Amino acid sequence: MVHTQALAVAAAALLAALPVNAGLYPKSSKVIQLDSKNYDRLIAQSNYTSIVEFYAPWCGHCKNLQPAYEKAAANLQGLAKVAAIDCDEESNKPFCGQMGVQGFPTLKIVKPGKTPGRPIVEPYEGPRTAKGIVDAVIDKIPNLVKRVDDKTLEAWLAESNETAKAILFSDKGKTSALLKAIAIDFKGSINVAQIRNTDKEKASLELFGISKFPTLLLLPGGKEAEGIVYDGEMKKEPMVKFLTQAAEPNQDPAPAKVKVKSKSKDSKKASKAKAEFEASSKSQASKEGETGGPAATDETIVEEATESPQPEVEAEKPVVLPAPPIPILATEAELETECLGPRTGTCILALLPSSPDEVAAAAVGALSEIAHKHKQHARKLFPFYVLAEANAGYGKIKNALSLGSSIEVIAINGRRGWWKKLPGAADKVVEADVSEEAIENWVDAIRLGEGAKKKLPEGLIPEEPEEPVVGEEQAQEPIVAEDAKETETVTVEEVKVEETKVAEPHDEL
Repeated sequence: MVHTQALAVAAAALLAALPVNAGLYPKSSKVIQLDSKNYDRLIAQSNYTSIVEFYAPWCGHCKNLQPAYEKAAANLQGLAKVAAIDCDEESNKPFCGQMGVQGFPTLKIVKPGKTPGRPIVEPYEGPRTAKGIVDAVIDKIPNLVKRVDDKTLEAWLAESNETAKAILFSDKGKTSALLKAIAIDFKGSINVAQIRNTDKEKASLELFGISKFPTLLLLPGGKEAEGIVYDGEMKKEPMVKFLTQAAEPNQDPAPAKVKVKSKSKDSKKASKAKAEFEASSKSQASKEGETGGPAATDETIVEEATESPQPEVEAEKPVVLPAPPIPILATEAELETECLGPRTGTCILALLPSSPDEVAAAAVGALSEIAHKHKQHARKLFPFYVLAEANAGYGKIKNALSLGSSIEVIAINGRRGWWKKLPGAADKVVEADVSEEAIENWVDAIRLGEGAKKKLPEGLIPEEPEEPVVGEEQAQEPIVAEDAKETETVTVEEVKVEETKVAEPHDEL
């Protein structure tokens, strides 16, 4: 049999016919294109909270996430940054390794730390939906807005008296993401506060003559200056333009800086991180198949000797490595030995055509995850194999069982003479559900003996050669023993469908 290393080569060759993916996010996307050089300037040095996706163009789950991630970027525009970096790009591999990336997609929220340029990096483990991403990022936006009332207004106005100030009078008690973002825009130049419309704040409202809500008031010269009332829409762009009467917003991204450092230690760390990252990346790529070389990032920024600081990782949980791939049956002899012999038990075959698509890659990946899960829990489970079209037995099974030309996942038992197909695999009517959950449910049903099975056609399983009879002692104990081996007690815990990690459909915001 051909195992892990050969499968990576075979999967790449089998999927070579797929169209080359030139990166997941085009130039028109609102997702910021990152690389190892501009991460420091665009993300680490920023006053804004960001979410960064570490992806590979061949990754099926990354492609599933793309629509939700694009939608999240559109909804967070002006409030936070949504970025992505292609970790399959050779120059980005050391950086992705340093960031602890061991599987795709990996999402990390980067929020400003106490020291400029030293952000706090947290793993995002929430729903893979636009709403889930947006809610998590908004929750991490720094709040520079001061909550004041009648008792604290005088003291707040007296602070940094020469500094311009802006006050939002609102019916709401919670500070909005919009106001937080505006406060970040003018950090250090305009102090921003919020006063809620309640009976306790009547004096503040009367002092500035506020009668409608929300109202934004600008005090361009500090405490003693006459206030200017904003009368436009409560949207960021016009509100920022209004406040520029008092000060210009902070430049973001920050201009590139020149730093000259010794790279001897850093280069060793980068080499080690790259090696660890490549090992994890190849393991996942072997399941999904590489669809072609990655494209360069769409945004090119010239920087001189600018290094990204080592991020502070806050309460990072261990990243789960991708499951090792299931083996390939390389020859017809191996197929007969493992699955098509007169005494072979149940085995699962993923029949992979010479020009497979993403569905085929997803099916093989799901089978690998299920097999690995059962192995980790020390559960007995019949074997899973990939059967490629190059194997002469591939056509033999296809013709005998009248299967289609697309990906097929079947269970087959040579000894008992039955077979069963994953529903919808090539019915021309129902598209196959090759998610991990669907395949695991199907596998569990086979283990429990549930559902109808079809009889194998004659000639597919070779007849067992006759053995010389030795008196009446010749019995069928080997067959009985094999039957007993396959029959096992199945507990409820073993049959329980565990939570899957496939990307969820994005919600409307």
